[in-house]
Amino acid sequence: MRTYAAVDLGASSGRVMVGRVGPGSLELAEAHRFPNRPVRVPEGLRWDILGLYAGVLDGLRAAGQVDSVGIDSWAVDYGLLDADGALLGNPVHYRDARTEGVAEQVWATVPAAELYAATGLQYAPFNTLYQLTAARPSAQLACATRLLLIPDLLTYWLTGEAGTELTNASTTQLIDPRTRDWSYDVADRLGIDLKLFPPLRRPGDPAGTLRPHVLQETGLTGPVPVTAVGSHDTASAVAAVPAAGERFAYVCTGTWSLAGLELDAPVLTEASRAANFTNELGLDGTVRYLRNIMGLWLLQECVRDWGDPDLAGLLREAAEVPSLRSVVDAGDAAFLAPGRMPERIAQACRASGQPVPVSRAEITRCILDSLALAHRRAIAEARELADHPVDVVHIVGGGTRNALLCRLTADACGLPVVAGPAEAAALGNVLVQARAQGLVGDRAAMRELLVRTQPLVRYEPGGDPAAWREAESRLTGR
Repeated sequence: MRTYAAVDLGASSGRVMVGRVGPGSLELAEAHRFPNRPVRVPEGLRWDILGLYAGVLDGLRAAGQVDSVGIDSWAVDYGLLDADGALLGNPVHYRDARTEGVAEQVWATVPAAELYAATGLQYAPFNTLYQLTAARPSAQLACATRLLLIPDLLTYWLTGEAGTELTNASTTQLIDPRTRDWSYDVADRLGIDLKLFPPLRRPGDPAGTLRPHVLQETGLTGPVPVTAVGSHDTASAVAAVPAAGERFAYVCTGTWSLAGLELDAPVLTEASRAANFTNELGLDGTVRYLRNIMGLWLLQECVRDWGDPDLAGLLREAAEVPSLRSVVDAGDAAFLAPGRMPERIAQACRASGQPVPVSRAEITRCILDSLALAHRRAIAEARELADHPVDVVHIVGGGTRNALLCRLTADACGLPVVAGPAEAAALGNVLVQARAQGLVGDRAAMRELLVRTQPLVRYEPGGDPAAWREAESRLTGR
């Protein structure tokens, strides 16, 4: 048995998980969990990166002696360093308003169709490319000598060694998914200096060892290696999808829902761009062909607005509300910003001529029906655009604990849903570390180990398929 620390940072909380891997065995336990609370300052919305780093150190101390450390987090955001390696201010949050209207500036130089053909990335207003364009006039960017994506920044503080992990780099809209290298032409045309990024790393590559002062702070005995994992949390989560074979779709659920397929090559057609699918890079040369959906962020924001009521009770009440009474487009950027979410959902229903949900249970049911509908639409369109058959949908991540969402997704898709594991990103993180040390085989062996060791729940589809088609027609007009 060897022991691995998986640092897994989500948009609302961080955790350090301890994975123990041996022949035919895989165990995961939580060492430390801490909040991730963005801070609004006069300049805008910022990540409390020092608080997150302190949580990482506390977690490594709680984890005890480990054989390796790996870090994954959300995508697109970054920190800027000066020539001395010091951080130039707190990283900007992807929900900050600075990128409003920036995409049109970019498309004036590199039209949207050309940009997609070169990078395969969906349009999202917060892609790193747009953030860097928005930051161009800033003094910080002018004096920066290094740019590190969030997990790379934390790795740098732990080890003193800088790199850019590829799965996360593929979310910047500056990577060519065919060559798995930088898109030099796009960067050159937009005046983005790729020398800001340190060299690319791939999952399983060494990323240094813990610095002496980190060992002292955490009580660990060195040397402790840090291993590059799929540092985009979705890349780690997809690596931990417990699938047999290739005929599956996945939904990585949490603050976001990422719904799509694992492919061998990107889909760069104009139809794919029009449907707003993304081609992000995964483990072993795979492509994560998926669509971003707002996810449980919609419910998280409502619960926060309601003063954090009992969620289990709320879900029980929502299960009794008639299905598909009202639905909203869970991919709509109108729901991106925080605040007043119950009001905004009610307004969207009103504007589309549907019954307006009033009670907390009605709003919750509207959200879950809408998410299931969005999962259905994304998976159906991905299957068609990629010409890829699907026999089963795997739901991984925090949403696996929401039995109502899992059941509704099975009903909506008309396919069986296998839910689990809940801590998929941490498990994928651990397995890549273990594989780098020779304890685990290829992706198929990793997934077989997950099937044998992790609790999974299967949901068979039911309900009326025509009701889901009718609900979708309300949103699409088709």
